[in-house]
Formats: sequence, structure tokens, C-alpha cells
Amino acid sequence: MSSSFIALVEDDQSVLEALESLLEYAGYEVLLYSCAEDLLGSSRLADIDCLITDIGLPGISGIELLRTLRARNPELPAIVITARSEPALLQAATQAGARQVFLKPLDNGQLLDAIEAECR
Repeated sequence: MSSSFIALVEDDQSVLEALESLLEYAGYEVLLYSCAEDLLGSSRLADIDCLITDIGLPGISGIELLRTLRARNPELPAIVITARSEPALLQAATQAGARQVFLKPLDNGQLLDAIEAECR
């Protein structure tokens, strides 16, 4: 399995913990953040191989986080997760650079397949 560092940004603690367990079980190193500001201020920012972010975060949104990180590293693979299904919001995530967008509740198998495909 891969040893990629995945930054996971999610403000719902139960979702954060569940995804951490899933990703670690799949062999990934996971860096956890409950908001975009924590990730942007992290000393581990340069270690990130892939970003998984919720759209609805307190403060800086997941879309703005994605835009900021992709401006620094245009090749950074990113997957967006959200409970909101408005087409304009999903399109904004894609335009910001999300390679895939998943609606909650997440299908763990599909998410892991996307990570393997997008975050190598």
C-alpha cells in the first residue's frame, strides 16, 4: 500500500475520526485538521501528497482552501466531500481543482478507489 500523506480537513469530529481509521487501515499516513486555518498554519504543509476536504468548514471554506493550496501547488490532488448537493457548489469545487467530489454519507469503497486513482 501507499505511504502517501493525506491531509484530511473536516469539522465534524465523528466524520474526521471515521475517515482517519479508514485511511490508516488502507495504509495511508493521515494528517488531521478541523479547519482550513489549522492546515494552512501547519508545519506539515509541504508533506501533503493529497487533500481531502469538506466544503462546509468554519472560517475558510473547503473551496477557498483548495484554491489556496492549488495556487501554491497546481498538481496537488484533491478530493472534496460535502453534505450539500447544490449543482453550483459542486461545480465550484470542480473549478477550484477538485478531481472528484463525493456526497455524504460517503461510500468507503468509492472513496478509497478515488484516493488510489487520484492521489498516487
